Amino acid sequence: MDEMVIHGGRPLSGAVHIHGAKNAALPIMAASLLTEGPTVLHRVPRLRDVETIAGILNSLGVTTRWVGPQTLRLVPHWSAAYVARFDLVRQMRGSVCVLGPLLATRGAAVLPQPGGCVLGERPIDLHLKGLRGLGAVIQAGAPCIYARADRLRGARVSLAGPHGSTVTGTANVLMAATLAEGRTVIEGAACEPETQDLAAYLSACGARIGGIGTRTLTVDGVKRLRGVEHSIIPDRIEAGTLAAAAAATGGEVTLEGVRPDHMEATLEALERAGAECRVEGDSITVRRTGPLRPVNLVTAPYPGFPTDMHPQLSALLCLARGRSTIRETIYPERFTYAGELSRMGARIARADATAVVEGPAPLHGAAVRATDLRAGAALVVAALAACGQTILSGVDQVDRGHQCLEERLGALGADICRRQAEPAERSEKKSA
Repeated sequence: MDEMVIHGGRPLSGAVHIHGAKNAALPIMAASLLTEGPTVLHRVPRLRDVETIAGILNSLGVTTRWVGPQTLRLVPHWSAAYVARFDLVRQMRGSVCVLGPLLATRGAAVLPQPGGCVLGERPIDLHLKGLRGLGAVIQAGAPCIYARADRLRGARVSLAGPHGSTVTGTANVLMAATLAEGRTVIEGAACEPETQDLAAYLSACGARIGGIGTRTLTVDGVKRLRGVEHSIIPDRIEAGTLAAAAAATGGEVTLEGVRPDHMEATLEALERAGAECRVEGDSITVRRTGPLRPVNLVTAPYPGFPTDMHPQLSALLCLARGRSTIRETIYPERFTYAGELSRMGARIARADATAVVEGPAPLHGAAVRATDLRAGAALVVAALAACGQTILSGVDQVDRGHQCLEERLGALGADICRRQAEPAERSEKKSA
């Protein structure tokens, strides 16, 4: 297993190009199951999660091949396969997005309950509710999901849930509805940029979708979809994470190839905390020259402050003078990072579904572990600003959402490297 070694205290400086959004690429790759003919996707990040969904698609009759550094060609072949590879689905919650396309094209699907980041209970009941509304018969007891549908038919379905709309659930129902008979109306749909990108791809393939970017999607089913060429949108969370790192280190970084309109809530939060964010076309320059200020934030579905930026902003706010709070409304258990930040000197506590941060904290290096993707990103942000050496284990979690992160940060002036972790027994002997 790898680990990152970070010596903090060096301001980041320079420019970095933002990769494509993983959370857009995964469902669009799954949507290739719906098409006749090849799809070519540009700006696909080379991530472990992308390779995982590619492996699942390969087992279901889709040939995937890299034809450029970030260009992926997907060619669907006729196949009756409908059982997704259990070992791969268990690695990633997003793999459930093959469920809708399989029902639409194969009339059946079998997959295990999906895995992924440890963020507390993340049920897929809304996915199943929406697909049942289209006529699917589903048994979802542990450990597997068994689904079948002789013919999907359009219907009015609601995907509104107690913590807001479901992004992956919207993708699942939207993809199934494109080939369903008649009209489907999806109420309480997610309108995140990643969902809009999926809808744009499906529309280019020949789907008839109305209301893109709103809470109500109208889909008129068609007989077939064709493969097309499509470019994935920039990753607003990767951009936000690097912006937080620039602010935390007191540096100046230009984020190139971004969609500033997708990042308005994150940029507003950074500016309230004392960072300057200058937008010029498809680039954003983030810098901080003065002290950080405390802020109070509440996560919310798009266009609100994104839950995927919660841990990184908590790390940044450890350096602000005063008390900050971040109330989590999407994933109530997204607090695993707090204990690890405390090892670095952070004064951060959980009060129900709120992180309470007292600053400024004199952050220092420590041995910490990434328990999930965004927690790992937060620890990297803190380590870059901390005094001394941080050893971050669980790097495989960070790799799920960041391509070559240590190389990109190194190019901005960070003292960071990746190495193979020592066996626990040898490490314990050294410390003794």
